Amino acid sequence: MQAAASAVHFVKRPLVSPVADSEIEIVDRAKCDPTAFGVLYDHYVERIYRFIYSRVHERCLAEDITEDVFLNALKSIANYREPGASFSAWLYTIACNAVTTHYRRAKIEVGLEPATHLTDRTDAVLEEVVRRDRRRRIWEAIDRLPVQQREAMRLKFSADLALDDIARMMDKSSAAVKLLVYRAVQRLRRELVTLED
Repeated sequence: MQAAASAVHFVKRPLVSPVADSEIEIVDRAKCDPTAFGVLYDHYVERIYRFIYSRVHERCLAEDITEDVFLNALKSIANYREPGASFSAWLYTIACNAVTTHYRRAKIEVGLEPATHLTDRTDAVLEEVVRRDRRRRIWEAIDRLPVQQREAMRLKFSADLALDDIARMMDKSSAAVKLLVYRAVQRLRRELVTLED
């Protein structure tokens, strides 16, 4: 963690500038002087970055969130009042909120993606269930065929044998086997159309 965090180089300047003696004075000047805000930025950026990095554990992400924190601080500094909390506490509050916002967005994005994925998966599972059910009904219908038609169908479609091989196994001609398969298919079509309806 230290190695990744130290990969970003910061120029750390002292908070006290030649013009101002205290943080309060610098903050007051920063409300109308971007240079004074630059002094605050230079003084706090490394600490805020390390704070954010310790929560997100990604260098680029921590840099992006740190940038957002200081942009928000710059936009809001005119509204900053010191009600007992220091400027650094105010910055850390902005940083905490930025990290929280990041995780909320990440949770929503992660929450939606798997839901979409589940929908796709549910459709695929449903299609597979329909396919298996249809296959089961076909084989149940085949089981109800007359013995020779059933045997010819099993050898043709389950064992994937050629008609000549089936003919030799059944001790029949290829034409006879072809006729058995044809009649079985016609009977199955009629039966399955009735089942589908």
